[in-house]
Amino acid sequence: MLLLVDAGNTRVKWAVARPGAPAGGWIDSGALAHDELERLAAIWQTFALTQALVSNVAGAAVAAQIETALTSAQPAACAPRWFRSQPACAGVVNGYRDPGQLGCDRFASLIGARDRYADQALLVVTAGTATTVDALDASGRFIGGMILPGLRTMAQSLALNTALLPAVQDARTERLLADNTQDAIVSGCLHAQVGAILQAYAQLPSARCVLSGGAAPYIAPQLPFACERIDNLVLLGLHVVALTEVK
Repeated sequence: MLLLVDAGNTRVKWAVARPGAPAGGWIDSGALAHDELERLAAIWQTFALTQALVSNVAGAAVAAQIETALTSAQPAACAPRWFRSQPACAGVVNGYRDPGQLGCDRFASLIGARDRYADQALLVVTAGTATTVDALDASGRFIGGMILPGLRTMAQSLALNTALLPAVQDARTERLLADNTQDAIVSGCLHAQVGAILQAYAQLPSARCVLSGGAAPYIAPQLPFACERIDNLVLLGLHVVALTEVK
């Protein structure tokens, strides 16, 4: 079986697929916070894993924990293969000035979105710890993108770096111009996200917007155009890559 792993800045997500299963056709999946990764070995040992494809943007310590967990779960059968950004892969051409510097999670997300919406211009938004907004033209060429602090990261930075502003627990507000401090923080951070997406969309107005990540439910209702919600877009892209390599 194939193990797919998306090691992000906050959580490690994973999915397991049988050989030949279509992209996104997983028999099981899950997510753990970084301080819960000691549980991975026990979870993964319940599967007869033969391959593991990993996207890691969480650094060397998390990579080592993933490798240890996989070795413990499948000591003789499976070693992780680390997914890297490259000039072209699975129908996506990497237009970064230095293709290897594009985050592997962003590259995988573009591949996943391209697989779902082939031959369409796409604006791929992943709203997590960081928010990334990436543009793909109809031919599959990555045009470029932007990175900004995610919705919760923005709000937390205000609480950490100011003396009197409160920490925000809920990212919902119905008012653009709020009449209380908590809602004002939420509105400011939320509409900063929306503004970045709108600026990118203005550069590619024919694009289909694809939205993923934990903050997607808060951002989507604020956008003045329809967007497609796809959960676990990085894992989907990794699965597409694995299937492409088999062909």
